[in-house]
Parts: sequence; C-alpha cells; structure tokens
Amino acid sequence: MGYFANAGQILVNFVFVTLVALAVFRVLLQLVRANFYNPVCQALYKLTNPVLMPLRRLIRNWRNLDVAALLLAWLLSAIKLVLLYAMFGQRLGVPGLAVMALADLIELVLVLYVGLIFVRALTSFISVERSNPVVPLLFQLTEPLLRPIRRVVPAFGGFDFSPALAILAIMLALALLVAPLVDVGQRLAQAAA
Repeated sequence: MGYFANAGQILVNFVFVTLVALAVFRVLLQLVRANFYNPVCQALYKLTNPVLMPLRRLIRNWRNLDVAALLLAWLLSAIKLVLLYAMFGQRLGVPGLAVMALADLIELVLVLYVGLIFVRALTSFISVERSNPVVPLLFQLTEPLLRPIRRVVPAFGGFDFSPALAILAIMLALALLVAPLVDVGQRLAQAAA
C-alpha cells in the first residue's frame, strides 16, 4: 500500500471516528440524563441537530434511548468500513458490513469509555476545577459503570479500584465480544464476495 493510501486511511478514520463519537456522545448524554444547559451539551446538540432533527421525524426515541443518533452512528461506521475496504479494492456484502459496522460501533463506545474512566481516575489525583462544565459530564457518564463495581468491591485503604476493574472488564469485552463479531462479519463478507 502506498503512502497516499495510508494517508487516506488515516483521514477516513479520523473524520468518521469523530462523527461517530459525536453521535455516540449524544446517545450517552441522553441515557445518563445529562444537564441540557451544560455548555458542552449545548455545543454537542448544536453540532448534531441539523442531521438528527430530520431523522427524528422518522425514527422516534425508545424510552431514554436516542435511536436516531444510534442509527446514525451505525450508518457512519458502515460508510467508514466501505471506504476503507474500497481503498484496498475490496467490497463488503450487506450482511458482513452490517455485522462489522456493529462491531466497529461497539468497539468505539468501549474505547471511549476506557478514555473517560481513565480521565476520571486522573481527576482524583490532580486538582481539577469542579466548576469546569466537562467535570460533571465526566462523572455522569462514568458513574453508571463504576457504581455497580463499587458495590461489589469497596475501596481498600482509601483507594477506589473500580476504574481499574471497569477498564479490565471493557478490555475483556473487546476481546470476547468485539473480536468475534468482527470475525463473523468478515466471514459473512467473504461468503458474499
């Protein structure tokens, strides 16, 4: 593969991971019922509303789940995969693409959570201004994962091990859930080719 193809892959990954992450954050912030008036939430809503508002006319929320944003994230993951495989001169069948896009989306969410949990753990070691609008969102997004772990494994000697255990669980999910989904998607894609 040439230098330009490598650069193209980097650009496609960057653009689509950014777009998918925006849609995923929109879903997650609604799930945790983040403060709508938080400036970070306001910026995210302004960025995503031009695409999501028309989609919402067709696709309604289910309970507290923003189905339109979730579908958009999945479609963007599928487009990314189509573009990346096209750079290698390969095509994906629809079933394989659907499964691989789902695996790609799940992987992105899990990796985002690793980053969020890591940053939250870091904030406990360094002085962070609590009035920063990112801090409450960080806690709201990570608390649903960390709280159940804290119930089972309480803090020892003042150290909270829930972030480390949550990251371990996420890494296991990447190995035991995402990797097999990618394999299934690739098999389906090869069968369709």
